[in-house]
Amino acid sequence: MAHQKSQSARHFTAVAALLGVVAFLGWMPAYGDSAQASKLLQQAKISAAQLKTDSEEMESFTSNQLTWQSHATQINRVKEHVNRTGKILAELHDAREGAEPWQQEAIDKITPMLQELASNTTSIIDHLNDRRHTWHPEYTGYLKANAQLASDLSRLITDSIDYGRAKSRTENLGKNLGFSQS
Repeated sequence: MAHQKSQSARHFTAVAALLGVVAFLGWMPAYGDSAQASKLLQQAKISAAQLKTDSEEMESFTSNQLTWQSHATQINRVKEHVNRTGKILAELHDAREGAEPWQQEAIDKITPMLQELASNTTSIIDHLNDRRHTWHPEYTGYLKANAQLASDLSRLITDSIDYGRAKSRTENLGKNLGFSQS
């Protein structure tokens, strides 16, 4: 079990490092377009919603007397969502050059939030592996921060998608009315 946790932590660290490289480079060569970015943002929305739900559930554990094993099971769910969202974000960075400006801005805002979630999630895992104290104020602080960040991330992605839809509807309406686009 310790080997499995160690291997899992290394994999998670590799995804977090990938996010750091993607953020450092700004973007990678593009092969996608705005339709690809829209598809990926939809996938990120679903993943972020799951991350939000699981992070909020885990934060609720602080008011219960659950075992550290229950916390470990839940943080593995959170970690899976962070990793999945990280993979989607890497694909978004690949599609960034062909994306609409609003999509590029969304990608730029998602990146640091997900990096912070990955860092907090790593801290939660480390705390559980080292101490197994689920009542410690530092630990409960990480849980609260993760729940808030996951909620903010989910809202950011949803709002960005809603903005893109509204922008598209407005542009189409303008074309239908014969208004010139500036």
